[in-house]
Amino acid sequence: MPRSYFWTMLFLILHQIDAAYWKEWEMFHLPGGVQGFLVFNLAAIALVLAGYRHVLLATPQAPLYACVCAALGVGTFLIHAGFALAGLEQFHLPLSMAIIALCLASAVWLLRDLRRVQGQLARQAK
Repeated sequence: MPRSYFWTMLFLILHQIDAAYWKEWEMFHLPGGVQGFLVFNLAAIALVLAGYRHVLLATPQAPLYACVCAALGVGTFLIHAGFALAGLEQFHLPLSMAIIALCLASAVWLLRDLRRVQGQLARQAK
């Protein structure tokens, strides 16, 4: 699970760097503009980084953090797919689209790893 978490976290952070270029706060109509965007990223990045520590140390909270990180990856893809279908032109550069697709792919990988780890924990509990 550490590898899949790492890659999901990395693509989420890369997406947020790209999101600053595209002024994503305008797409979401965030109160506070770029300042609200920065506050959101302070919380979101701190959360996924703290989660990575839990995953590396295999703490009891690791599955919860993995689930949250995966949900962020899937959510990022779904939200931006919706924006694209609605006709917004942001995030249409090849690397922007690749990063969003990789958020989904790594999140699916993380969910598969999470399911495997939870199965192992269930077998150990018996």
